[in-house]
Amino acid sequence: MTTKKNKIAVFDIDGTIFRKNLHFELINELSWMKIFPVDVRNTLTEIYTNWLEHEGTYEDYRKALVQLYAKYIKGCSQEDVFRASKIVIPFHAKRTYIFAEKLIKKLRAEGYHLIAVSGSPTEIVEEYNRHYLKFDNVFGSVYAMDKDKKYTGEASFEPSKNKGHLVEQYIYEHKFSLKHSYGVGDTESDISFLDIVEYPIAFNPNQNLKEVAERKNWRIVVEKKDVVYEIKNS
Repeated sequence: MTTKKNKIAVFDIDGTIFRKNLHFELINELSWMKIFPVDVRNTLTEIYTNWLEHEGTYEDYRKALVQLYAKYIKGCSQEDVFRASKIVIPFHAKRTYIFAEKLIKKLRAEGYHLIAVSGSPTEIVEEYNRHYLKFDNVFGSVYAMDKDKKYTGEASFEPSKNKGHLVEQYIYEHKFSLKHSYGVGDTESDISFLDIVEYPIAFNPNQNLKEVAERKNWRIVVEKKDVVYEIKNS
């Protein structure tokens, strides 16, 4: 029998809970702090503008952020990233989606175990969780460090490459059930975990996720300004 205590809900963060992108804000802050070169902000603006002006997909935008971070994090200390995260999160934490806020509140009241899986660096993901989300567990990208505790620029763990595998392993290790499980995501990197939950929700989906959600008859929810509505599959 499935009880409230072993029911699980899985969320993406960027574009699903958080209205912006934690990775973007972290890079921007590291540049302001002069940990990253100042002109990195110009590159960041260019990447974001290209996406806004439809010169590439959201996934292209996300990958460009990952590449930019990996390039400049090399030689930096984890303490630098912690300091930047502690500046970013209090300022941006409440910039969330109404739908996500209400669903999280509902599921928490029903005793669900809540986890989030993000492609953003684990330092800022964990800070976001401590300061605001307060989920039971969160996962972000982990970047390797050398013997001097400086980042090498290489990622040793990238959950966005297969979020579903991480979720399946987590469920197995912690003896959770997929019965009555929820999943909420906004891009194709979330498909692998949306595919395994009982109640998948494509929230503000990009085109690739929307096509999959329509084909699989998943719930599609869109939030525009302060209006939340559902797109019914024909």
